[in-house]
Amino acid sequence: MPAWATTGAFHCFTRTEDELSIVCPEKNVPPGVTAFEPGWRILKMEGPLDFALTGIIAAVAEPLADAAVAIFPIATYDTDYILIKETQVETAVNALTAYGHAVRI
Repeated sequence: MPAWATTGAFHCFTRTEDELSIVCPEKNVPPGVTAFEPGWRILKMEGPLDFALTGIIAAVAEPLADAAVAIFPIATYDTDYILIKETQVETAVNALTAYGHAVRI
């Protein structure tokens, strides 16, 4: 993995046969490297989350879909994350709180 992508509080790498996907803070991306989709914010679903639990992402995705907020979910062993566009943060927070979720920014 490139060293520039491994600094900061959050980074995620996924390698498949077809691609390498890097999620990291925009400020880490050096000049000359094309950031495919800049402008995201990350929401953390407090964990650890038990693997027996079902519908965790759906419980967050549903109100966001109803509010027309696009998401990019990432799951780790203990915690799930939802990335949303910076321009949709207020809409996302309003949608999530309307569905009864507690949101801290």
